[in-house]
Amino acid sequence: MPTSTTDKIRKLATTVCVTALLAVTSCAAPDEPENQDSASRLAQIKERGELVACTTGDYPPFTVQENEEDDFEGIDIEMVRDLAETMDVELRIEKSSWGSLMDDFLQKCDIAVGGISMNPERAEQVFFTEPILEDGKTPITRCENVDKYKTIDDINQPSVTSIFLEGGTNEKFARANYPEGELVTHDNLTIFDQLVDKKADVMTTDRAEALYIAHEYDELCVVHENETFDYSVMGYMLPQSDMVFKEYVDQWLQIALNDGTYDEISKEWVGDIDLNG
Repeated sequence: MPTSTTDKIRKLATTVCVTALLAVTSCAAPDEPENQDSASRLAQIKERGELVACTTGDYPPFTVQENEEDDFEGIDIEMVRDLAETMDVELRIEKSSWGSLMDDFLQKCDIAVGGISMNPERAEQVFFTEPILEDGKTPITRCENVDKYKTIDDINQPSVTSIFLEGGTNEKFARANYPEGELVTHDNLTIFDQLVDKKADVMTTDRAEALYIAHEYDELCVVHENETFDYSVMGYMLPQSDMVFKEYVDQWLQIALNDGTYDEISKEWVGDIDLNG
């Protein structure tokens, strides 16, 4: 029996309605992302009751571990301990090195602390908190040699031995700026003894570290106390693309930087020295 025009219209209307319903349903309820583990790191930390922090332990005054059996100390260690207390969780520290810090952080940690400079290379893989310190590289040497190493050209000489820790931004700066000089690496916790013992001439490091070391060693002086060869800022590394956790940590940090928490912690290590460049 031939289909009437009315039947055709009814069938077409039904088809349009079903299609429209499917389209609306599709728009209203998109497929769930493949990764179902979408909880913020903040929620994960709260659930497990533990904040895991990566640090090197060899960059005073920010992170220090004198021996393997010793506890970690330093400005940033006390800061991350305060963060854990704010979150009402325990703090666990994962020992790392400058050469492996990024890999260790990505695989094991919720946050990385300890005098870490922000730079584009690191920012490709992690978020950073809001800046903690403004800083930059400056030389430290034996006090009698301060006038000899005023400029990069002064240090970039075959007769000048620059020393640095392998794997960090100090090495990167030295290799880029002192290609004509003698470059040597050493363990960071005893590296300044090499300067005192005249086994190296100069170390170019972050101004904050240089000021702290000059305060600790009578024999060593910062070449430029209020100037630096470049500009950098320090912050803490956080998981990339997790804005919930980043905003939480940034808010905690801003309060700590302005309510006296950071100043009180840093004063125990550097007295009245202003670490900001």
